[in-house]
Amino acid sequence: MLGKTANGLFWMYRSLERAENIGRLIETGQRIALTRLGSTEEEWKSVLQTSGSFELFMQSHDEVTKEATIDWLLRSKDNPSSVMSSIASARQNARMVRTALTTEVWEATNAAYMAAKEGLARRVNERDLPAVLRLIRQRTSMVRGATHGTMLRNDIYDFSRLGTFIERADNTARIVDVKYYVLLPAVVSVGSSMDNVQWEILLRSVSARGGFRMAYGASRDSRDIAQFLILDRRMPRSLAFCISTMRSNMEFLTSEYGQVTTSCDMLRSMEEKYLRLDIDAVFEFGLHEYLQEIQSVIARVGRQIEIDYRFYE
Repeated sequence: MLGKTANGLFWMYRSLERAENIGRLIETGQRIALTRLGSTEEEWKSVLQTSGSFELFMQSHDEVTKEATIDWLLRSKDNPSSVMSSIASARQNARMVRTALTTEVWEATNAAYMAAKEGLARRVNERDLPAVLRLIRQRTSMVRGATHGTMLRNDIYDFSRLGTFIERADNTARIVDVKYYVLLPAVVSVGSSMDNVQWEILLRSVSARGGFRMAYGASRDSRDIAQFLILDRRMPRSLAFCISTMRSNMEFLTSEYGQVTTSCDMLRSMEEKYLRLDIDAVFEFGLHEYLQEIQSVIARVGRQIEIDYRFYE
């Protein structure tokens, strides 16, 4: 496969996943802010920091407000990671690799773009926000469904999966971090009723509430929830599941091309070092510090994939 085609597939699916996860991050901030008394400016500042767009936001805004933050994350053309920018980027990449996609995948991607363009044509008010976030999740899910249902399991599929799961892993780390480190910094709050409520909100925001109850019953213990979202390989948004899936797809590419890449070795090392721990070891290490390291390694793996497969040649 040409590096340019691999690049288009990787970033098409990465952008789609980013759009969905920015929506999930907004929902997490919204739900957690509702549990706080007084000003929520710091909470929304934290959401911007977690999305990696705080500095860019402040270049065009005098202060952080809930309304401005949500609009920036949803639809700002000046924010390359906004939901609208991400879906537009996914569609542009899909057009570049149109011959590598099935008709169903292309149509689902184009429909996602058209729906987002209509739904985000104007500033979204608080009443309509849940419906808009639900629309984003549904439309991106349709592209994934078309992918799983119609695409050959070959290198095209593998690069698509790499894009999806590297972005999902990064966002799971970010969305857990915004809850545990930024939005609840006081040590005295850990284990409190407020702490438990916020963990419950986090589960809802990543569509993990039902799965968690199946696995852990009525538990609302923060360690069980962190275990589920970080280390449980049955949970499709956990860090362990995402990295394991990436390593599996990378090994298919290794077999296809007959070459073990540096990025494949990095994924294997990452699994061994970070994802075979128990949750008590993670908390002892420091959850925030652990998640920060995970994000750093994920970023390096992403850059290495681009080098290994010559995306820009």
